[in-house]
Amino acid sequence: MLGFLQGFSYGLFMTCLPWLLVGLFNPALALPMSAPGRLQVILRYCLVVPFISMLLWLTSLWGGFSPSLLGWLAGIVAIPVALPVERTLRGWLARRRERRREAQSVAEARKRREQEERKAYEAGVTVLDPARPPEGADDLVLAMCRAKQSLLVVNRPDLAIQADRLYSRYRHVLDVLSGRFHSGELTFERSRGLVTQVCLGAVDTLTTMASQARGVVSVDGDYVRRRLTREGKRLSEEERTALVRRLDLLVETEHRLSELSARIESALTVLDDTAVSMARIETARPQASVTTEKALEDLRRFVEGADRYTRKD
Repeated sequence: MLGFLQGFSYGLFMTCLPWLLVGLFNPALALPMSAPGRLQVILRYCLVVPFISMLLWLTSLWGGFSPSLLGWLAGIVAIPVALPVERTLRGWLARRRERRREAQSVAEARKRREQEERKAYEAGVTVLDPARPPEGADDLVLAMCRAKQSLLVVNRPDLAIQADRLYSRYRHVLDVLSGRFHSGELTFERSRGLVTQVCLGAVDTLTTMASQARGVVSVDGDYVRRRLTREGKRLSEEERTALVRRLDLLVETEHRLSELSARIESALTVLDDTAVSMARIETARPQASVTTEKALEDLRRFVEGADRYTRKD
């Protein structure tokens, strides 16, 4: 066994120089990494592998055996055999990390969605379920559900809540209109038509937001920032430029989404103004024959003169 180790150390040490030359010519042939570099080749075949062969050689000296031919041949073929094995292992670990990162992203998106829905529920906002639209939903509400589903598909629950807010405002305005006008009145139909147009414009904005977010859904901003922070000095100029461009795309998209969100806020403000204005309209015939102030004054006078009705024996 010790003779085998001694022969293995000799064979392994002999292959360091050829593999160093091969790696300097093309690092991808001598390294199992996905992004190999010549500095890594030098570290591997000038320090790491010679250190391992020296350690094996010192270990094998204790027995005093001569190096075996089988060990020498095994040392010669050790690197070409180990490279594909290590490359396969690294690929498997990378895919495992990627799956774990994707699962974590999905879990975080689900958690954010639940938090947004909880906040919406606590704020009195009706949460739409795209899979189960409200009973009796019209075409506008169905369009809101489709817009929300599009935003959820691109992992933007923070934007999908805008559809819930829009639906709550729409339903509230319709309730106010129904309380002030009859469904057959011209004013009701005219007001409802204008409200529907405003909501349709907001739905179009939500659909545009989903399209904008879909363009950068595959760009992992956290991963790009980690690469620039940890490997900034080791990255080539071309790779650094590409990573910086990805961040620029994210910033530009977020800026565009902020502008579109401002449009949604404007539409919600218009719906709130409509609800308040309609709520001020008094269409019902008053039931009291006198005003409230007059009735209060008469009641006060009656109470002050109530002593006159006291029975005296």
